Amino acid sequence: MSTAPGTKATGTAAHASAPARTLTVERGHPVPGDTLTWEPSERRVRGTKGGVTVVDSSRPILVWEPGLPVPLYAFPREDVRTDLLRPAADPDSGTHSGSDTFYDLVLDDGTVANAAWTFPVDELSGYISFEWFRRADRGLDHWYEEDEEIFIHPRDPYKRVDALASTRHVRVEIDGVLIAETHRPVLLFETRLPIRYYIPREDVRLDLLTPTDLHTGCPYKGTAEYWSLTAAGADVPPNLAWSYPEPLPAVSSIRELIAFYNEVVDITVDGARLDRPVTFFSGALTSSR
Repeated sequence: MSTAPGTKATGTAAHASAPARTLTVERGHPVPGDTLTWEPSERRVRGTKGGVTVVDSSRPILVWEPGLPVPLYAFPREDVRTDLLRPAADPDSGTHSGSDTFYDLVLDDGTVANAAWTFPVDELSGYISFEWFRRADRGLDHWYEEDEEIFIHPRDPYKRVDALASTRHVRVEIDGVLIAETHRPVLLFETRLPIRYYIPREDVRLDLLTPTDLHTGCPYKGTAEYWSLTAAGADVPPNLAWSYPEPLPAVSSIRELIAFYNEVVDITVDGARLDRPVTFFSGALTSSR
């Protein structure tokens, strides 16, 4: 597997009186973001569908696909219930690095189309990958690393998530309106993402926010709930604030605190206006406006 030195985002903070600027958060990672790369994992990984164990392997590999920020697993064919796989009736060609070999998963209670595939690389020809959970309605139901269930996608060995209590002075504004202000945030540092500022609810103008039905999962933090700005303008996307009511133990200090997407709000820290970052989430936030 080839590797490349990580790169870091560049840019300087502007003073609070200056308009917010943007900066691109590049992929600070030893794996090139535009190349199909892989490496072995020593974790035992199991995947099930409808109570049936479809894959059970102590020798999986982690695969990073071009343009995607998170890895997935691929498994030796010998560790996969290949008797449950059939050549796809309608292959999803053009996806997954141009793969043209897809499989339908056939179970007693139905068929899952394009549930698995092989990558078009000679070194990976003996491995099979699976969609995760219900992404595109064709993932497996449950995944486990050792005996711990994991969610959404495999945990990236090059990613770290730290939640640190702070006394920084943090202000959050939307279109010039102060939405939150605190001297007791919890700063969440997550590799390849900007700092997220988690703010106690008492320091947030909840009267300006409306809860939504959106819930998302994160393998590092848990399940999040969301809010939108009640009187949102055309340029303000929905679901711009979130909280983890029951976070995973490693980040328990963010419980019930509220964070905002730096990408679309103005955040000032200790008097300095932060640049608005451009991240993997920016496109979805823009299209949701």
